[in-house]
Amino acid sequence: MSATVTLEVFTDYVCPWCYLGDNRLKKIKENYDIEVKLVHFPLHPETPAGGRELQDLFRCGPEEIAEKNNRMRGLLEAEGLPFKDRTHTYNSRIAQEIGTWAETKDSGEAIHDKFFEAYFVEGRNVGDTSVILDVVTKAGLDVDEARAIIKERRFKKAVDGDWSKSHQYGVTGVPTYFAAGKGLVGAQPVEALEHLMLEVGAKKRSANAAK
Repeated sequence: MSATVTLEVFTDYVCPWCYLGDNRLKKIKENYDIEVKLVHFPLHPETPAGGRELQDLFRCGPEEIAEKNNRMRGLLEAEGLPFKDRTHTYNSRIAQEIGTWAETKDSGEAIHDKFFEAYFVEGRNVGDTSVILDVVTKAGLDVDEARAIIKERRFKKAVDGDWSKSHQYGVTGVPTYFAAGKGLVGAQPVEALEHLMLEVGAKKRSANAAK
């Protein structure tokens, strides 16, 4: 019996293409017998606690930011994903540490969707401790434990390891997908992800099993 294929997904909660790619990845997870391992990526690690205006980040005017928002809204709405126009990016480092902790809990992976929603739908600063703890609550996880995780930085080493792996693999943009030595970069269409699964020998689920 062949081993389950592990798909490593390099991602960041403040990356709009990751938000889009995550939705497409859900369809792959439904149809293929794979293990998905999220690897946190440092998209804008220099971002201050209060966030950074996108005009400053991209060194452009409000018209260009409006164009970026309109383009992204069209792509996301085409896949049934809500989106609020972005004005800022935020520092996602502590959110990544909490996301890594959440994966050690039953059904804790649901927190990833909640972080995407907090930023892309609600426009909240996912680097703010109160916002992070609110996300923890919405994910049904223990807020007191999460507060201690943040205070003591218990998952700092784990996320440091993810960032190091990003460098080791030569990842420069997200989302990036790796499986069995093969990779794809960007929010690839479902068909491209399926092709990758076939290339690496992932087993397709039966129609009944996928439901």
